Amino acid sequence: MRLPFHDKKFVYLLTAVFAVILLEILSILGIHIPMPYSPLVFGAFILAIGHKVLWNGVTALSKLKFSSINLLMLIAVMGAFYLGEYPEAAVVIVLYVLGERLEDIGIENSKTALDDLVRKSPKTATLRSTGETVLIDKIAIGTIIQVKPGDLIPMDGKIVSGETMIDEAAITGEPISQDKHVGDTVFAGTLNKNGFIEMETTKLSADTTFAKIIRLTFEAQANKSNTQKFIQKFSKYYTPAIICLALLLFIIPVFVMKQDLNHWLLQAISLLVIACPCALVISTPVAIYAAIGNASAKGALVKGGKYLEALAGIKAIALDKTRTITYGNPVVSDVITLNGTSREELLACAAGAEVFSEHPLAQAIVGASKLEGFEPHKAEAFKSISGKGATAKCLVCQDEMVYVGKLSFIEEHQEVTPEARQIVEQLSAQGKTSVVVSFGDGVAGIIGLMDEIKPESAAALAEIEALAVEPIMLTGDHEHAGKYVASLVGITKIYGELLPEDKATRIKDLLKQYKNVAMVGDGINDAPALAQSTVGIAMGAAGSDTAIETANIALMNDNLTLIPYLIRLSKATLKRIKINTIGAILVKLVFILLAFLGFSNLVFAIAADVGVTLVVILLSLNLMRFR
Repeated sequence: MRLPFHDKKFVYLLTAVFAVILLEILSILGIHIPMPYSPLVFGAFILAIGHKVLWNGVTALSKLKFSSINLLMLIAVMGAFYLGEYPEAAVVIVLYVLGERLEDIGIENSKTALDDLVRKSPKTATLRSTGETVLIDKIAIGTIIQVKPGDLIPMDGKIVSGETMIDEAAITGEPISQDKHVGDTVFAGTLNKNGFIEMETTKLSADTTFAKIIRLTFEAQANKSNTQKFIQKFSKYYTPAIICLALLLFIIPVFVMKQDLNHWLLQAISLLVIACPCALVISTPVAIYAAIGNASAKGALVKGGKYLEALAGIKAIALDKTRTITYGNPVVSDVITLNGTSREELLACAAGAEVFSEHPLAQAIVGASKLEGFEPHKAEAFKSISGKGATAKCLVCQDEMVYVGKLSFIEEHQEVTPEARQIVEQLSAQGKTSVVVSFGDGVAGIIGLMDEIKPESAAALAEIEALAVEPIMLTGDHEHAGKYVASLVGITKIYGELLPEDKATRIKDLLKQYKNVAMVGDGINDAPALAQSTVGIAMGAAGSDTAIETANIALMNDNLTLIPYLIRLSKATLKRIKINTIGAILVKLVFILLAFLGFSNLVFAIAADVGVTLVVILLSLNLMRFR
């Protein structure tokens, strides 16, 4: 835990703590500050360091608010002063104030990543038109701004001039810098590493992806986990109960059993000090904030502790196929030549016709031809027939007319053999799209295309299954396509041809079966299902307003492997909270028992209380290092 030694108030507090502890040690050794100076010296320490605590205690007493921890401290200090235990009274208050400050430091440290983002976020931008630097909140959409090498991108936009490498770790958590060229999207808060660029802004400063991350992460603090809510509710009843126990510990031995008043008053005060619920109250928020900070650094935006906590209990996870398990981009998977056509001739000729089309399937064929080193044939007289295919006249293949498209379209112009039909059926059964190509006589070949599967999908889903969570595919695509992709990534349960409202209905059914279900989608057409699930997780949220706003968790870098990591982080966080809570309660029970037996010691009680609080904070902050 990083301590703020640059903060003068904190340094004064530490100095006071060391001075009071030194005087307490001297007192134990028999070296006392002589009367009447002793109460004045220790009273000065108490008022200088703990005046706010004492005043809050008086305010709580006047309002009969017995749930206030400050009231416990007020009673403890007054009782110690009455007994003449002036050093102990000072130790009680300075160590309590130190514990409170350490709690604040723990939460501040757990928010460090976000605080750094806020502090480093660019406040100004340079206009291309005038060269002047202006505040980003004065810049309209469509303004051209300039960004020098080494500067942070001030706003979301698109590059209109220049090229560079950009470190997008602040948004996506991805450590590898990305090459950016004219037309590419850039995000505010990311680092322009080595090139001078000019960019056109596409969002206002308040609406940038970076601004949304900051706002939503701060709002996440309001979405307290169920454990945190329980602990806070518990402490409201716990503190009055401890005050009652302390009164009984004093009243019964003194007034019923006629034992020594000062001895049992000291035991009652020790009980109040050790029973202070600081460690219990602070354990959960520090652990939650540390875990959320860890997730943010890796590109996962968690909107609150309750969503992080809920991940630990999920039994099934529903995943959309397109842009979640797959990239959503078609790629050539099969090139089947017929009638003696060569692979080069089939791809180059088909690409020559398709180069004029902007259809994703057409561009995939052009890309595949170039990737294999086959330059697309020159063609002319291109004609697109909507929903069927396209035609063009190839200038390389003896001026032949090229037909590219669905099987039914080719049948209108050429004779199709049973072999070609069988190949199309086989590809369809595998969930692939067939593009039939014809030039000359008959079918020259068939090109199979499929949605490209992300390389990390299979490994991520295997990790999810290893965590005893069942992956289930919900897709709007044809069931054959879904089953084929599912078979490649290891999913056995699949529901296909679902509309957005069908996915939401399916999530309701899964909730009845599994109780806790997460939904993973791209945040646009999956919005109803994301909202219906226990935890909604949006993939590839960078730049997607819908994804960031709809989901409970947004994966900024489109990386599926973050999901098993988040589940493990959630389980580790809950485990840490439980260990901290049980450990704190056990220590307190030991000292409470010693107090009832009459063997408690005020100094040891104070040291134990502060020690437990410090240990809980340090163990919780360790979640920031979770991998």
